[in-house]
Amino acid sequence: MADVKKIAVIAGDGIGPEVVAEAIKAMKKTEEVFGYGFEFEHGLFGGIAIDEKGTPLPEDTLAMCKRSDAVLLGAVGGPKWDNNSKELRPETGLLGIRKALGLFSNIRPANVFDCLKEASTLKPEVLEGTDLIVVRELTGGIYFGEKFRREGENGQEAVDTCVYNVNEIERIVRQAFEIARTRSKRLASVDKANVLETSRLWRETVIRIATDYPDVELEHVLVDNCAMQLLRRPASFDVIVTENMFGDILSDEAAMLTGSIGMLSSASLGEGAFGLYEPVHGSAPDIAGQGIANPIATILSVALMFRLTFGYHDAAEAIERAVKEVLDAGHRTGDIAVDKSKAIGTTAMGDLIVNAIRK
Repeated sequence: MADVKKIAVIAGDGIGPEVVAEAIKAMKKTEEVFGYGFEFEHGLFGGIAIDEKGTPLPEDTLAMCKRSDAVLLGAVGGPKWDNNSKELRPETGLLGIRKALGLFSNIRPANVFDCLKEASTLKPEVLEGTDLIVVRELTGGIYFGEKFRREGENGQEAVDTCVYNVNEIERIVRQAFEIARTRSKRLASVDKANVLETSRLWRETVIRIATDYPDVELEHVLVDNCAMQLLRRPASFDVIVTENMFGDILSDEAAMLTGSIGMLSSASLGEGAFGLYEPVHGSAPDIAGQGIANPIATILSVALMFRLTFGYHDAAEAIERAVKEVLDAGHRTGDIAVDKSKAIGTTAMGDLIVNAIRK
């Protein structure tokens, strides 16, 4: 058996525990099929941690993550905590864990399965060939800048500060260039350089770094144009790199190209192999506990973990192939089913995928 990898499991809120349970089943199946070994340790995070420990990111959960080889996260948040102070909001825990673990990039693939084209709101001919990755800077920009309110001439004003330095930009852009090299060698850098000074610094840095990657075709795209082109010609993009807030918005838009945000995985990475893996979707409290959530995004996040952190390419491919086989066979959860009366539940979908994992 291979070295046992320590996995920090943070199920979180809403449907998080349900989809994470299916992902763990997939990991355990790869133990049987490929001989890999995993040790799971569970911790509280997000809204449930606020309720039980008074903070969205307890110290013992953070310590658990730091001694692990990778983190598997379900989902956090919900309307129950929407009116809490900033310190007691689940989203504050997300920002905190990314910063504490040095996770500066978020990798979000958006691949349209041929058998699911009918689930998308776009025409099948527009979606044809769509297979892209959004690389989002994760620990800088307006989300982490100084925030305050003040009295102005016309009443109270709110200020959110957007700050980026060259090092923050360079490390994420180099990572995106390296990813582009493993694909079709095309990179789109998204900014708002016609208006924002941070974007002008971003573009200057990208242009300088591009000289080290002459084999990669570079395109500069303004963020508003990128949002439009993702709907008009999504297949023309391969790798997109952008700053924090733009990436947050564009990656969700790219997610919906697939027909359901419940299909998309993501990875948050730092300088080394360590990563935090989670589905793109939220906690969906409206369907929590009903056993109808789509577990595919979380299961595919495990495939990303195997590929990016552990180098278990055989197991990653086996999981991705299993998902494709199950979908090609016509099995659907409610979010991607055309005929809702034939939809299957979370556990049933997880079982079908797990049973299809093989060498």
